[in-house]
Amino acid sequence: MTTTRTASTFAPPVMEARRWIEGVTFPEDRPLINVSQAAPVDPPPDALRQAMADAALTKDDAHLYGPVLGMAALRAGLSEQINRHYGANTSAANVAITSGCNQAFASAIATLCEEGDEVILPTPWYFNHKMWLDMTGVTSAPLPVGDGMLPDVAAADALITDRTRAIALVTPNNPAGVEYPDNLVLAFFELAKARGIALIVDETYRDFDSRSGAPHALFQQDGWENTFIHLYSFSKTYRLTGHRVGALVTSSARLAEAEKFLDTVAICPGQIGQYAALWGLENLGDWVAGERDEILARRKAITDGLPVLADKGWELMGLGAYFAYMKHPFDMSSADLAPKLVQDPGILCLPGTMFWPEGASEGRQQLRIAFANLDASGISDLYTRLSALSL
Repeated sequence: MTTTRTASTFAPPVMEARRWIEGVTFPEDRPLINVSQAAPVDPPPDALRQAMADAALTKDDAHLYGPVLGMAALRAGLSEQINRHYGANTSAANVAITSGCNQAFASAIATLCEEGDEVILPTPWYFNHKMWLDMTGVTSAPLPVGDGMLPDVAAADALITDRTRAIALVTPNNPAGVEYPDNLVLAFFELAKARGIALIVDETYRDFDSRSGAPHALFQQDGWENTFIHLYSFSKTYRLTGHRVGALVTSSARLAEAEKFLDTVAICPGQIGQYAALWGLENLGDWVAGERDEILARRKAITDGLPVLADKGWELMGLGAYFAYMKHPFDMSSADLAPKLVQDPGILCLPGTMFWPEGASEGRQQLRIAFANLDASGISDLYTRLSALSL
């Protein structure tokens, strides 16, 4: 029997986890703590919602097909922001707007790979990247991370074959949260350039990076666009997850190829979401800075409260942006532990097994905690429940 493209990969992990809470009643004094998905639960700020309403009411083109590669003003606006943030010299011709950052990744792969090719993914990996590669017949070459949850350049070099087309990094990382040092990212760029492959860097969470200024110098490298492919998302920054607005930044020649893919899967990004992203770029700089400060405060609460868990054998393996990546102390696979956490302490999180190749031993002791939707009090409650857990 022929295996279909969709049957070649696993079920969406977040949707699978949501099924664990079906039919479960949570008492009022112990509501569910949902740290399973890295997405804002609050809507955009009122001013942005008003701008979206105004666009819907006054912009006729908000309801029509637009350019496949996105609104010209938004492409130019993101290019200008990149140039300021990274000390870069991009132009609108380097930018495509996509229906979310996942589509940006899919577009990049469409321009790089054919069936049987390979892409190197550090493990633990972002599962949607793995799923897309599975469904396109591209082999994911796992690159286990080392100290500090960071990938090793020499180990990546050893994985490259004549079918390798790209290395895909995520920084700040999903699921581990860690921020890749600028010299490490540059070393991966130099490796990719020397070996004639692409370096894809997904920077969905870059607006919540704890470092000030540019997190890397890739945009400043001569001929960057021939090797480096930058992925970005407006979703987390402006709370626009439901409107699916992402970006792909690369050479204009690659975008001409990506346009073929995008035209067949979405025709164009949603217009109202693009108007929202543009308004955000032009008006919400201070608000985004405040959102970043709050995420960093919650990150500090993760570290400040950790002793109560460390005393019980828990270990914080990675931290940053939206994520705390933890090692649990129990003699049980996280694949079994995570559903059990719903029943007793009332916590929904994802097991590490969802971020590793099937059968990998490393994921058995790991859990991803998407803490960005918990304030300091919520983080304290999370720690209290986990520390009381006895198996």
